[in-house]
Amino acid sequence: MKTRQLTVFRGPCAILSDLNLDIPHGKWTSIIGPNGAGKSSLLQAMAGLLKWDGFITINELHVSSFARKDLAKKIAWLDQGSASADELGDSLSAYDTVMLGRLPHQGWLHLPSEVDHISVKKALQQADAWHLRHRPLQQLSGGERQRVLLARLFTVESDILLMDEPLAYLDPPHQADFLQWQGNLLSQGKTLVTVLHEIHLALRADHLIMLDKGKLHFQGSSQDPKTHQALIALFNGRIRLEKLGDDWVALPH
Repeated sequence: MKTRQLTVFRGPCAILSDLNLDIPHGKWTSIIGPNGAGKSSLLQAMAGLLKWDGFITINELHVSSFARKDLAKKIAWLDQGSASADELGDSLSAYDTVMLGRLPHQGWLHLPSEVDHISVKKALQQADAWHLRHRPLQQLSGGERQRVLLARLFTVESDILLMDEPLAYLDPPHQADFLQWQGNLLSQGKTLVTVLHEIHLALRADHLIMLDKGKLHFQGSSQDPKTHQALIALFNGRIRLEKLGDDWVALPH
């Protein structure tokens, strides 16, 4: 996935401008930056939820060349605020919520197929939420809802998964599970794009994109010393990076 000369708007205001980004296929890219840098706006534009100018391509094909249903099969989206039950209705069960992820694969007014039900069960089990399947979303905690909504994301079975703060509300064991889920998806050749505030987890991604004040600050491999230098500069020298085993962690400076 690539962007060229991408400008993103909220109403009449340009939130991001002139972004030329390369998101490696089959890899995990993490987007980081200070508050208000435009991270969520970038993901929303890539998901087709905000107005933008410029070019967004998938395998060199402009996203406008895809029919809406085909694009929905290509890109799945987890919103930063989607742990709220309000938008889906108080009485919708966890199972039915995850089944919504199968809509791009279903015909008009068709009932869910056996394949759909198998996919939903697999996704709920993967997200450790199968035992929640009959419960309304309103009765679930924030972390339980987040796992259900991650399951909905998984069941779309798209090539590209865009996730805005996927670790929100998750306790430490399920944050660890998230890394395992990421590994499983990558082994299937999926392209993952996350917005994370947890820098130590963002550094586990293959590729980092850093935004600041609506502009690209830097992009590169998470293991490249130049990337680390750019990351420290992004936060005005207020963090330092230390190696812990095979991983890098960010600490206050």
